Amino acid sequence: MVKVKSKYVCQNCGASYSKWAGRCENCGEWNTLLEQVATTETEVKSALAKGAVSGKKLEAVSINTIEPSDAGSRLPTGFPDLDMVLGGGILLGSVSLLAGQPGMGKSTILMQVCSNVANGGHKVLYVSGEESAGQVKLRAVRLGASSDKLHFASSASGNDIAKTIEEGGYDLVIVDSIQTLSMAEISSAPGTVSQVSNCGNLIIRAAKSSGTAVIIVGHVTKEGTLAGPKVLEHLVDVVLNFEGDRYGGFKTIRAVKNRFGSTTEVAIFEMATKGLVEVKNPSEALLAERQNTDGSIIMATIEGTRPLLVEIQALVNPTNFGYPKRTASGFDLNRLNLLIAVLEKRTKLSLQDKDIFINVVGGMRLNDSAADLAICMAIASAAAGRKLNDKIVVFGEVGLGGEIRSVIAPDRRIAEAKKLGFDHAIAPATIKDKFVLPVKDLRSALVKYMNNK
Repeated sequence: MVKVKSKYVCQNCGASYSKWAGRCENCGEWNTLLEQVATTETEVKSALAKGAVSGKKLEAVSINTIEPSDAGSRLPTGFPDLDMVLGGGILLGSVSLLAGQPGMGKSTILMQVCSNVANGGHKVLYVSGEESAGQVKLRAVRLGASSDKLHFASSASGNDIAKTIEEGGYDLVIVDSIQTLSMAEISSAPGTVSQVSNCGNLIIRAAKSSGTAVIIVGHVTKEGTLAGPKVLEHLVDVVLNFEGDRYGGFKTIRAVKNRFGSTTEVAIFEMATKGLVEVKNPSEALLAERQNTDGSIIMATIEGTRPLLVEIQALVNPTNFGYPKRTASGFDLNRLNLLIAVLEKRTKLSLQDKDIFINVVGGMRLNDSAADLAICMAIASAAAGRKLNDKIVVFGEVGLGGEIRSVIAPDRRIAEAKKLGFDHAIAPATIKDKFVLPVKDLRSALVKYMNNK
C-alpha cells in the first residue's frame, strides 16, 4: 500500500515544511502550520514538462488600437459615501474584498447593498457558505430587503460558485465568505492558504470573463489583518476595511487598495434598527455629548477628503506600581509613547510616575499626524488640571524637538471648525489665517493657552 506523503504549510506566508513545528521559520508566526497532502516530485516534473510544450506565442497589438473599457458601467450601492470610496460605485467586472472583525456588520451592509442594486433593476445573487437560507431570510426581512431580482444560494463549493458567475446571469454576486469555500480538486480544509488562493483565483477569472461584479467577504485575524494568504489582496481589484467598535460608536469603510479610484476616502456609518445608515454630519454627532473638562481637547482631522472634529480625552493618574501604564484607544500606542517622551524632554512636564490613558471618542481611529498637538495638549491638560477654552480646536504635527509642523488641508479643517461655531484654532504658525492662533513649539502652546482652571 502506497503511503500518502504530507507536508506542513504556513497559513500566513505559504512556506512549506516536511515536519510540523510550532513556529514558522519564514515569517515568525506561531501555530500557523497545517498538514496538507504533498505533491510528489514526479507530478511536479510532469506538470513542468507539459507546461513547456503546451504554451503558444502571444499575439500583441499596438496599445493605440485598443478600445478603452466602459468606465461608466457602475452599480450604485445606495450609499453615496460608499460609492465615493469605491470610486463612483461598483464597477462591472470588478472583484472587491470586504474585510472586518466579527459582528462589525459586513453581512448587514452587503444585504442592504444587494437590496438597493436589485431595486435599481439589476439581477443580484447572494451566496452564503456560512448561513442557511432561513437565517439570511430573517436578516433580509429585518432590513426590508425584498426584490424578485435578489436571489440567494447556499454553497461552500468554489467550483459551483465560479460556474454560476461564469454563466453571466447576474450583474452582482456576493460571496460570504472566502474562508468557507473549498475546491474539490484540493484536499486541504477550507480556509487554508491553498483553498483561499485557488478559490479566489477561480472566482476572479469567472468574474472577469463574464463581466460580473463580485464582492467577497474576508475574515480578519485577532491582530486585525486579513486572514489567509497575502496573495488574495493582490488578486482582487478593491480591498475595503470595515473598522470601528462592534458594540457601538461609528463604523468606517475605507479602501486600502482601489484600482478604479482613490484610497483616501472614507464612509462613516452607525448601526440602527433597520441596518447601517450613513452619518451625514459626523462632527456634530461626535461632539453632541461633550463636557469641557480637563483632558478634553477638540481636534480637527481629515478622513479622506472629509474634515471631522473629534474629541480627544486624556486621563493622567499617579501610578501604583513601579512601571507606569500607557493605554490608547483609537490612537497608535507607539506614537503616544513618543509624544510623552517629547513632552517630558521639551516642556519639563514630569510624567514618568503617571499612568496615561488616551481615548478618541466615538470609536474613531486616528492615523492623522495632525493629532500630535491635540494629544500632547490633552495629556498636559489632564496632568495640570487645566482646561482649554471650549471654543478652540487644535491640530498640528509635533517634531522631536518640540516644534509644531504644518499639516495637509488646513483650510478644510478651519472651514469645518467655523461651520460648527468655534472661534479659533491652535495650529502651526505657517498657516496665515485670522482664525488661527499660531504656535511655533509645544512649550509656548501649553504656557499661552492652557491656563483655565
